[in-house]
Amino acid sequence: INPVAAFGRPELYFEKYLEEPKHVEMQILADTHGRILHLGERDCSIQNYRHQKLLEESPCIAVTRGQRRHLTDAAIRAAKAVHYQNAGTVEFLMDKNGHIYFLEMNCRIQVEHPVTEMVTGIDIVKEQIRISAGEPLAFTQNDVVTQGHAIECRITAEDPDQGFLASAGVVERFVVPGGPGVRVDTHLYANYQVPSYYDALLAKLIVWGRDRDEAIQRAQRALDEMEITPLKTTIPFHQRVMTNAFFRRGEVYTNFIRRRMAGDAA
Repeated sequence: INPVAAFGRPELYFEKYLEEPKHVEMQILADTHGRILHLGERDCSIQNYRHQKLLEESPCIAVTRGQRRHLTDAAIRAAKAVHYQNAGTVEFLMDKNGHIYFLEMNCRIQVEHPVTEMVTGIDIVKEQIRISAGEPLAFTQNDVVTQGHAIECRITAEDPDQGFLASAGVVERFVVPGGPGVRVDTHLYANYQVPSYYDALLAKLIVWGRDRDEAIQRAQRALDEMEITPLKTTIPFHQRVMTNAFFRRGEVYTNFIRRRMAGDAA
């Protein structure tokens, strides 16, 4: 490589190649009184070809107790270093050998925050408002207890069989699934015009179960009930994920679609 010929400068910047990494992130809350707490991790490894997250779950079944301690310590140290105040997410990549690398920090609420709310019972949006009002967090780290398993499916106006090509148009029929452990966050309604100018997200389907198997079963049922027609959406994609053997075993990485769903998505 001749960097001068290619880029006009002699410097080279090298990044370590991580084969099949997991995208793991840690949810934190930091008030204006110096208290910083974590609410556990999320696995956000299933992403489309533009690295847009499609499915998130909490907890990450591949994270050991020692790795979780490392992730939480790193996230809280990062927040303290910048005197952070707000809800926020510290994101990491974890390679196949369990080595953890800092990726970025999102200084806001995130699309996938409901899975953390489902397993902790903590309303993160409410706590964010309390923090902005100058109120202290009403609980301690010892009060944060996670129970069960939660999965979020991002239902977007995209065609997974055409490389997640955007699908705009009018929603003629919208059926919202229900039942135990099912939550749907959406702005959608029948006759809604889905534009082509903005984010393709239509709804977030979040399910909770006593364990991961039950959460997957509930997600399958809810996806079968959900209808958004006549647009192309990611509902069929998520239905295929739920029955995928690699997903069932928790073998999900950032290249999951390309290497673990061959033939399912273009």
